[in-house]
Amino acid sequence: MRKGNLFLIPSFLGESPIDNVFPAINKEIISRIRYFIVEEVRTARRFLKKVCPEIEIDNLTFTLYNEHNSKNDISEFLEPTMKGEDTGIISEAGAPCVADPGSLIVKLAHESGIKIIPLTGPSSLLLALMASGFNGQHFAFLGYLPIDKPARSKKIREIEQDIYKKDQTQIFIETPYRNLQLFQALIDTLQESTLLCLAASLTTSEESIMTLSIKEWKKRNPEINKKPVVFLLYREI
Repeated sequence: MRKGNLFLIPSFLGESPIDNVFPAINKEIISRIRYFIVEEVRTARRFLKKVCPEIEIDNLTFTLYNEHNSKNDISEFLEPTMKGEDTGIISEAGAPCVADPGSLIVKLAHESGIKIIPLTGPSSLLLALMASGFNGQHFAFLGYLPIDKPARSKKIREIEQDIYKKDQTQIFIETPYRNLQLFQALIDTLQESTLLCLAASLTTSEESIMTLSIKEWKKRNPEINKKPVVFLLYREI
């Protein structure tokens, strides 16, 4: 029996015109899929309706996937694909499996002989790296830093050492309502010559990308509270 394909479908990073961030071929592919694996059904339904207004949402099957699912759950997610049905993984924001769940599903799909097809679309991490002016040949994504203040400061110092020892761009994110606390921790901990890029609200009308030294950032109050922000650090060139 022919197996279906597993499509990795990027979603929007914020409110922006579809044509600015979403290739037309994605709409054509999405319109043919009837099975979707998603983090939040309501968000996925809204995304699909925006991309394909003509789509019959009630004819679709949504499977909820998050960090609480077991490996046994994941194998069940791919049953339609094993029977020949195409399936799509939709991220909450940006690209699936990059700072988002989904990699275990993709791994199991590889093991099951299912073809994986990643679709082009917005990725906040890559967009931020491209626009930062930092080393795009050697970089590391660290996810979230510790919330505990002493642990966070220790981690920031370790990150800064890696910048200089490895000539490596360091990339991380934070829950939007804690952006200002993280920014202040960076200001208080890093050397003044270290460079910090704040890439906020990417692809939206409020997009802001700025790279300055810590010394220069100390003179500014960035408007990043409750906004999606990618933080990037690098050394002075």
